[in-house]
Amino acid sequence: MAAVDDFLTTAGDVLAQIWTAATTAVDPPDRTVVIAAGLVALAVVAVSPVWRVARHVITIAHEGAHAVVAMLTGRRLDGIRLHSDTSGLTVTAGRPRGLGMILTAFAGYVGPGLVGLGAAWLLRAGYAVGLLWLLVVLLALLLLKIRNWFGLWSVLVSGALLVGVSWWLDPTVQSAVAYAVTWFLLLGAVRPVAELQSQRARGRARTSDADQLGRLTGVPGIVWVLIFFLVTVGALVLGGSWIVGPVTTA
Repeated sequence: MAAVDDFLTTAGDVLAQIWTAATTAVDPPDRTVVIAAGLVALAVVAVSPVWRVARHVITIAHEGAHAVVAMLTGRRLDGIRLHSDTSGLTVTAGRPRGLGMILTAFAGYVGPGLVGLGAAWLLRAGYAVGLLWLLVVLLALLLLKIRNWFGLWSVLVSGALLVGVSWWLDPTVQSAVAYAVTWFLLLGAVRPVAELQSQRARGRARTSDADQLGRLTGVPGIVWVLIFFLVTVGALVLGGSWIVGPVTTA
C-alpha cells in the first residue's frame, strides 16, 4: 500500500510540474533563432531524401485531422493506419454521403496547416512549452486508434521525442524546438498538395481525398486541390506572420 501511495505521490508531482511548465508563458527565442528554425524546417521540406522521412509527421497530422473531424460530425472512428511509404488510412463508419463525409474527406490535406496555425497562435501567446505538451497529449489520444505496427511505432517515436525535449532540455531549447515544429507543420502542409496534383496528373491518385470529394459533391477534384492549396498557403502566411511578430502575453 505504501508503494502505491508513493507512486501516486510521485505521479502527482510529475503532473503538477508538467502543468506548471505548460501553462507558464515564456519569452520567445531571439529573432535569429526563429528565422533559423524556419530555414531548417524549409530545408527539411525541400530536400527530398530528408522529406521522405519527415513526411511521416505530416501524415500523422493528416490522418489525425480526418479522425477528429469524423468524430465531431458524428461518424464512428474505427481505426487509423500509418504506412512506411508515408501514406495513411483513416477508417470511419456512417452515412456514405452527406456533410459529415465531405468534411471528413476535406480535413486531411488542410489538417497539418491548420494544426500549424493553432501552434503559431500558442507561440504568439508565449506558450511554447505548453505547445509541446499539448502535442504529446494529442499523440497519446491518437495512439488509442492506431491499428497497425508501423503506425504504432511512428506515433510512439514522435511522442517520445517530444517528451524528451519537453522534460529534459533547457527552456530556451524547448522554445526553439517548438518554433521549428510549428514552421515544419506550416511549410510541410503545402508540399503534399503539390505532390497530390502531380500524382493526379499521372493518373495515380484516383482514390485521393480530392477525387473522393469530387464524387461526393460534383465539384471537380482539381478545384478541391486548389482549395487545399489556398488553405495551406493561407495558414502558412498567417501563421508565419504570427511567429515572427511580437509575442502577446496576458
